[in-house]
Amino acid sequence: MRKIALIVAGGRGLRMGAEVPKQFIALAGKPVLMWTTERFTKFDSEVELVLVLPADQFEVWKALCQEYNFKLPVRLVEGGATRFQSVKNGLDSISGEGIVFIHDGVRPLVSKATLENCFNSAMEQGNALPVFSVVESLRKVTTSGSQHIDRNQFRLVQTPQTFVVSGIQKAYQQPESDFFTDDASVYEAAGNTICLVDGNQENIKITTPVDLKIAEMFLKTEC
Repeated sequence: MRKIALIVAGGRGLRMGAEVPKQFIALAGKPVLMWTTERFTKFDSEVELVLVLPADQFEVWKALCQEYNFKLPVRLVEGGATRFQSVKNGLDSISGEGIVFIHDGVRPLVSKATLENCFNSAMEQGNALPVFSVVESLRKVTTSGSQHIDRNQFRLVQTPQTFVVSGIQKAYQQPESDFFTDDASVYEAAGNTICLVDGNQENIKITTPVDLKIAEMFLKTEC
């Protein structure tokens, strides 16, 4: 089955406090986004790579590819004003059927096992949402204070959220809503049931300088 990695990288890195968007920050010798992209080609060398970026970052990406001799064939798509619009633009650029992995550009540590779990579930059930268990205690904030809640009833959500192309394209024909926090919420709102699969705990989203240090540690350990 055809595989497409739709990598969304529209962040500006405000919480990172850096001069460049976080997807372009150097991590263990090359930009974060390059590590992320390579995860998919290591999983399947024939995967199609679609990278959604703000239009004003196209030339930045091309310059970085030359600087780091990065030669993977990546098709660029212009992002929108919101993540919903960016993903929709990426999906609209895909013709034909297949399995699409919709992934955050700043998650460079997704494992091969997670990608296999997502692909197999999408093939069998039409979709896959990688998650892992909550290990910290949780409390719910209420008007009167807070209360303990059972962490076993909750899961932390990751990407790539993975779908049969036609199914997620159809779901993204809905009007955008503040309720849509990720692709699974869009797909579910279209009347579909979400299938959970095991993710990997180190598949963190790089948002702060601390995340960058953690990711570097994991990458050095892999090497």
